[in-house]
Amino acid sequence: MRLPLIKHIVSFSDKNDTEHITETISMLEHIAEAKGIKDEELDTIGELLSNMYGAIEVQNMVKEGMPLRDALNSFMKRVTGSIDT
Repeated sequence: MRLPLIKHIVSFSDKNDTEHITETISMLEHIAEAKGIKDEELDTIGELLSNMYGAIEVQNMVKEGMPLRDALNSFMKRVTGSIDT
């Protein structure tokens, strides 16, 4: 996951609508199931999906009143903590 990309997706969602992100996630998940897709393409799709899901999590924290910076840091600490265990 890349924090700058998550922040950029959150910014897009703020200006537009979270539904755009949700629809994009659905499309990417559908593409990932296509026959003949290469491993490197799946890796790229997986990375995009993880950043989009992360952005939704961060945006939910912001909607609950957490400042964006704190939400981003909190999310990354959770992700890092889950990787370390």
